[in-house]
Amino acid sequence: MRRLIAEALGSALLTALVVGSGIAAQQLSPGQTGLQLVENAAATAVGLYAIILMVGPVSGAHLNPVVTVVDAAFGGLPWRDAAAYLPAQIAGCVGGAVLANLMFARSAVSIAAHHRASGAHLLAEVVATAGLILLIFSLARTGRGERAPAGVGAYIGAAYWFTSSTSFANPAISVGRMFSDTFAGIAPASVPAFIAAQLAGGTLGYGLVRLLYPAGPAEPEPDAEALLSRS
Repeated sequence: MRRLIAEALGSALLTALVVGSGIAAQQLSPGQTGLQLVENAAATAVGLYAIILMVGPVSGAHLNPVVTVVDAAFGGLPWRDAAAYLPAQIAGCVGGAVLANLMFARSAVSIAAHHRASGAHLLAEVVATAGLILLIFSLARTGRGERAPAGVGAYIGAAYWFTSSTSFANPAISVGRMFSDTFAGIAPASVPAFIAAQLAGGTLGYGLVRLLYPAGPAEPEPDAEALLSRS
């Protein structure tokens, strides 16, 4: 139960961070989309670093169903536990969007109208998610777990800029961001395609980890939970 609470709390904080900084950027820099993206990306990068440090020792700070499923596929997390993580992550992300709305004196729930599911956006989500998985599990397989919080924060901050989708790379946060019609929102009609692209990216990332960092005969499979807990 402690681990599920940590996943829900971390996911809520992550979504509140993304949505809240997006609302603040809109208010502070009206009409300046590039500056808004700088502000949103910078807050997300450093905030994600802090959130991983906060909940990592309890749950591993997956905060992302793709990370959880890939960790289970590698044998680092029992499938039963993975199945329990997923609803906690989704509920946390929805709650985080509602919290961000309320903190900025908006309606608790407002359905986003920002359509994002173009071919370019979906390709970007495949790339962003594959890169995230490759980063996390390459650190696991090379004994550099203490660098995970900074590495993940830096990668997501950079991926805001080098991907056209601004790197959601997370099915749970894709669901959560439907509930805020703000700079960081995503229209419900775009979410299924985004999740499909993220799952494809997770599969690609899993394959790349297997290719680039094969486990030796006596080497255990990497455990993302232990990796982030040690950090």
